[in-house]
Amino acid sequence: MRLDRFLCETTDLTRSLAKKAMHRGEVSVDGEVIKNPATQVDETSRVTWNGEPLALVGHRYVMLHKPEGVECTARRTLYPRAIDLLDLPHLERLQTVGRLDVDTTGLVLLTDDGQWSHRVTSPKRRCGKVYRVTLAEPLEGEALSQAIDAFAEGLLLDGEDKPTRPAELVMREPGVAELTLFEGKYHQVKRMFAAIGNHVTALHRESIGPLALGDLPVGAWRELTEEEIAAF
Repeated sequence: MRLDRFLCETTDLTRSLAKKAMHRGEVSVDGEVIKNPATQVDETSRVTWNGEPLALVGHRYVMLHKPEGVECTARRTLYPRAIDLLDLPHLERLQTVGRLDVDTTGLVLLTDDGQWSHRVTSPKRRCGKVYRVTLAEPLEGEALSQAIDAFAEGLLLDGEDKPTRPAELVMREPGVAELTLFEGKYHQVKRMFAAIGNHVTALHRESIGPLALGDLPVGAWRELTEEEIAAF
């Protein structure tokens, strides 16, 4: 890796600021001041900036209990962003693994590992996402049976040319459903219940694959363990 890129990866310096720091003699590699930005370094190189050692940060994997009113987006909007709730360096490199609407709460995963993110979100891997859905109208009796069958068979939503993948619907109580999806279409949960004549008043994601929120407080986050990362 080029030295100027290494500095950008391990500090908040831009490429131009990294070059200026090297020209000022602030950067050393293995004890020698280096001013050439194209100098190659690797994981064995001992790089310092103003005497402080620098080290590359590996891929990061985070779970967040997203509150209502927070957006899963990289751009700045009227709402706070999910990444703004994290206390980590280089937040701009983290991306949400799938998204939740601004009014939806629950489990959000964030990472800078694109391949891992794809494994989690790819419908082919059938990584189930479990939602707690509060409905405007209770689902009971024949209406419930019909909804379970319709979700299991797949629904053709407005604007789509293919039906949804089979989903699993279980009622916890007449007005609260548990829905497991194996894909992530735009506003999918809300659109599915709208297709059977109901309306979602509150939506909360409880788990993604083997990962569940557990007792993680609203607005809190933590890094995943090696076992949790490998589970996908």
